[in-house]
Parts: sequence; C-alpha cells; structure tokens
Amino acid sequence: MSPGNVAVYHGSKMKVIDRRVRVTELLLRCSISCLSLLALLLVVTDTQVKQIFTIEKKAKYTDMKALVFLVAANGIAAVYSLLQSVRCVVGSVKGSVLFSKPLAWAIFSGDQAIAYLSVAAIAAAAESGVFAMEGEDDLQWMKLCNMYGKFCNQMAVGVASALFAAVAMVFVSCISAFSLFRLYGANKDRRTAPW
Repeated sequence: MSPGNVAVYHGSKMKVIDRRVRVTELLLRCSISCLSLLALLLVVTDTQVKQIFTIEKKAKYTDMKALVFLVAANGIAAVYSLLQSVRCVVGSVKGSVLFSKPLAWAIFSGDQAIAYLSVAAIAAAAESGVFAMEGEDDLQWMKLCNMYGKFCNQMAVGVASALFAAVAMVFVSCISAFSLFRLYGANKDRRTAPW
C-alpha cells in the first residue's frame, strides 16, 4: 500500500476503492515520468540549421529561455515521479499503511510544487511558441516557424507531451490531497468547530 494513501476501511467497498486509487496513482506517476522524459528528449534533441545567404543559423532550444525552463521542469518532474512511483510500488509490496501526517504533508507538498512548476513551464513555453509562430509586429519580431518548420513541429510535439504530463501531475496532486485529508476526516472533533 502506498504510504501516501491511508487505508480507512468501512467495508469491502472501501477496500476496492482504495486499491483503485493506489493503482491509478501508480499509473499516473509512471506516465508522468515517461511523458516528461519524452518531452525533455524531444526538446533537447531538436535542432535545425538554415543558411541565410552565407551565414548558417542553427535553431536550438537554448535560444529560447522558456524552453530551457521547460527542459529543467520536465527533468525535475520525471525524476520526482519516478521516485514516487518506486515509493508506491514498495508500499504496495510491503502492504504498509502510513498514518503519518508529516509524511503525507510532505508528499502532498511535493506533488503541489511539481504540478505548479509543470504548469508554469507549459505556460512559458506556449507563450514563446505563439511568438515563434505568429511573431509580434509591434516589437518587430518575425515569424520563426516559417524559416524553421521542422524545429517548430518537433518543439510542438515536445510541448504537447509536457502538457499531458502536467495534466497528469495535477490529477496526482488531487489524489495526494485526498490521501492527506482522509487523515483528518474521521478524527475531527465536531464540537470544537465554530460552524
């Protein structure tokens, strides 16, 4: 059983639900690792050389700082999700149940941080992608995707992969929130609550 998921059984139906939540969490974490790694590889290996008169200009991800941020965020998300996947598998194999609120808070906080980091990286990369596709007349920025079509297409696939990883990370963070706040549900003293 995953340490992030706390088993609170009220019958056989809850056991089934808890098992499904654990399996879903593991599958989402594994998919985040794969999609983030795929996005990282697609963006890092993407280059295209264009010759303009006698000058060769090479387009690479380091030319856009938002893509550097996307690569770093996806690397962090891939490693974090891989470590959390291992934690889920070890917890399931041991069959351990964690009632530790500090560890549940740590897992929840880590998931939230990675989700926010992933969403911020996607937003920055998407904005840069729009500028590369459309240009900006007021600032005299030209459309780069007209010149570097292959580069832009591979970059779009990498950003799409990172987007799917970010959406999965948001779902994982919802699961960890559910797992954390289950610890507080049944033991709350309702007489001390002001409403």
